[in-house]
Amino acid sequence: MQFFVIHGIAESAWARPYSWARNNISDLGNAHCALQTEPEPRYICSPEHDLMNVSFIALGTLLVVGAALTGGSLWRRGSAATGARLLLAGAGVGFALAGLAPADINENQHILGAILIMATGNIGLLLAGFGLTDRVPNPLRRVTTLMGITAITAFGLFLSHHYLGLGMGGMERVAAFPLLVWALAVGVLGLIRQAPARRTPWP
Repeated sequence: MQFFVIHGIAESAWARPYSWARNNISDLGNAHCALQTEPEPRYICSPEHDLMNVSFIALGTLLVVGAALTGGSLWRRGSAATGARLLLAGAGVGFALAGLAPADINENQHILGAILIMATGNIGLLLAGFGLTDRVPNPLRRVTTLMGITAITAFGLFLSHHYLGLGMGGMERVAAFPLLVWALAVGVLGLIRQAPARRTPWP
C-alpha cells in the first residue's frame, strides 16, 4: 500500500505532468533532471526521487520478509510453494536493488533489479497459484495464476516494444503491478482472518 501512496505523491510533484503511458515507473526514482531518449524519448525530473527510492527499498524488504514468514498459514508443503516463495523473495531483492541504484546512477544494477521483479517475481506469482494452501479461497488461487500469466505475457510484450496502445509505461505496469496487487490482496485477507482470532478470549 505504501508503494501506491508514495507513487502518487512522487508523480504529483513533477512540474511537467508524469504520464502512466509515457513514463517508466523507474522515472520517479531518477536522481537527475534530463532528457531521456531510451527506450522512448521523454523528459524526466522527479523532485521526490529520494522518497520513491526509499519506497522501492521498503517494498522489497517487506516482500522478502513476507515470503519468509507466511509459512504454513499461506502455503502448502511442496516444491511449488517453495519455488514461489523463493522467486517472490527474489522480486523483493529486485525492488531493493532498483531503489538503491536509480536508473540514471547505476543502470546495470537497476536493470538487474527490474529483471528480478518482472521475470523472477512474475514466475513466482504464477507458481503461487499452485502453492497456496487450501485455506486461501479457490477464486483467489485461480486469479493468482491468471495474474501470473498476464504479467509474464506483458513483460514479454514490454521487452519487445509491443505496447498494444498502452504506451511504454502502461505495458510496464501491466507487467509489474499484478504482483503488488496480489501481495496487497493476500495481506488484507490475512489481516481479516487474524482479526477474529485476536478477539477470541483465552480459555
